[in-house]
Amino acid sequence: MRTVRAEDIKAVLPQTQCTRCGYPDCAGYARAIAAGEAEINQCPPGGAEGVARLAALTGRPVLPLSPAHGVEGPRMLAVIDEDWCIGCTLCIKACPVDCIIGSNKQMHTVIDEDCTGCELCVPVCPVDCISLIPVTTATGWAAWSEAQAQQARERYAWHQQRRAREAREQQDRLEAKARHKLEHLETETRLTDPAQIERKRAVIEAALAKARQRRSG
Repeated sequence: MRTVRAEDIKAVLPQTQCTRCGYPDCAGYARAIAAGEAEINQCPPGGAEGVARLAALTGRPVLPLSPAHGVEGPRMLAVIDEDWCIGCTLCIKACPVDCIIGSNKQMHTVIDEDCTGCELCVPVCPVDCISLIPVTTATGWAAWSEAQAQQARERYAWHQQRRAREAREQQDRLEAKARHKLEHLETETRLTDPAQIERKRAVIEAALAKARQRRSG
């Protein structure tokens, strides 16, 4: 077994971000392999060929695909039954590559060419209107190209950036609301019991401090 960077390991993973390996994404699995915390046979989308690639890279022995993490199969495509979709947006939030489009209380649809077949949208749908259909007869890397893996990697990176930006914007809105309340309290201080106002001020300032701590963390 040789020492290999997590980034090099990630480069040979299929980038479906399906989490079936037991980690939150392909990068997390790559870091675990590099640290010696995970075996190289935990990626069903990569299949036997994926295990062989990881074995060649890391110098570890080839292992059968771990049945505890799933089985190798044809590449799947998520399909939304438009007649049953209620527009809840939960599948949009679950998709790691932003390949589902739609809006609240409006019908959603999948961009076929961007879907990685990760299956993460299926369990979150409250009306079971998402199904998976095979789009290949080949399995593992035979059903998934390097170009598709690179595209999925880029879309996942964009997805992470978007989520981080939205989290920052939400935090900014909450802080602005808290500051507005604090300013209102300062006005009330002149009109009511100062002790009561001071207690309210302490609560709001504590909330602002906690928000700043989360942001810096």
